[in-house]
Amino acid sequence: MFYPTFRARRIRSKEVFRNMVRETALSTNDLIYPMFSAFGKGIRKEISSMPGIYQQSIENIVEEAQEAYELGVPAVILFGIPETKDAVGSDAYAEHGIIQETIRALKKEVPKLAVITDVCMCEYTDHGHCGIIKNGDVDNDETLELLAQEALSHAQAGADMVAPSDMMDGRVMAIRETLDNNGYKHIPVMSYAVKYASGYYGPFREAAESTPQFGDRRSYQMDPANRLEAVREAQMDVEEGADIIMVKPGLPYLDVVREMRNQFNLPVAVYNVSGEYSMIKAAGKMGWIDEDRVTMETMLSFKRAGADLILTYHAKEVATLLHKGYEIDRASRCGCP
Repeated sequence: MFYPTFRARRIRSKEVFRNMVRETALSTNDLIYPMFSAFGKGIRKEISSMPGIYQQSIENIVEEAQEAYELGVPAVILFGIPETKDAVGSDAYAEHGIIQETIRALKKEVPKLAVITDVCMCEYTDHGHCGIIKNGDVDNDETLELLAQEALSHAQAGADMVAPSDMMDGRVMAIRETLDNNGYKHIPVMSYAVKYASGYYGPFREAAESTPQFGDRRSYQMDPANRLEAVREAQMDVEEGADIIMVKPGLPYLDVVREMRNQFNLPVAVYNVSGEYSMIKAAGKMGWIDEDRVTMETMLSFKRAGADLILTYHAKEVATLLHKGYEIDRASRCGCP
């Protein structure tokens, strides 16, 4: 039987060779860990749909953030559950709001940890939408003023980076100008540039208590069918001053992650969202998958698609596996197909 001169299996034959020629690398430096800070004391409430993830009061946030940092996770991104909500999301930009106080505590107790903040209104409004409601929909331009105030309050509290997730037109420019005009030119903006109206957000809405009380978010989040629109959205944010662009969700939109990598010479982030996390956890619990293997394979898929940064609820698990020298290659030794 004739074989070609090149045989692909030659290089696959030994683990040392497979490791030497591996095209995609994963590091703890790639990881950002989302955390949910809740008003009060002594709170550590597990999210029923997200095993291992908690709503936590500030002292417990600090403790877990320290644990993540010691594992090598360099950054967290904060989401807030305030004591009270109102129509204009007042706690989002209050000097002593839940996120502002959490930032101060983290920068005091874990000073080398990078603290990133989600900038949006949905967690703080009593209607659950991402801005000011007028005539049954979010008013884009009035919302920009509040988002800029929110980002500024986070910077004033000590945040290292702000990440607007609201999908209002023009919000990156509004935030950039407000930060620059108030002495925070050094604070980078990681824009949720491409955020789809997705069914994968369900568990997050439980975690952040941010389910819309009427309607949905399709008037401002993107249609899952659209790819070219993603390029236009990201281009706007780049022109307005974004330092990092993000795609959310992750797994269903790997093609869009690759499009961002090909189109823009900026760092690209991807959000491995709650629904993606919960599906792996559920299947792992049932014994249907090797949870560690699938988790690491998922992380590699983001990196292979072109992401530089991964926001993931798996961050501590991934860091632990990396420290143990876990290789995706171990699948060949576990009897798996």
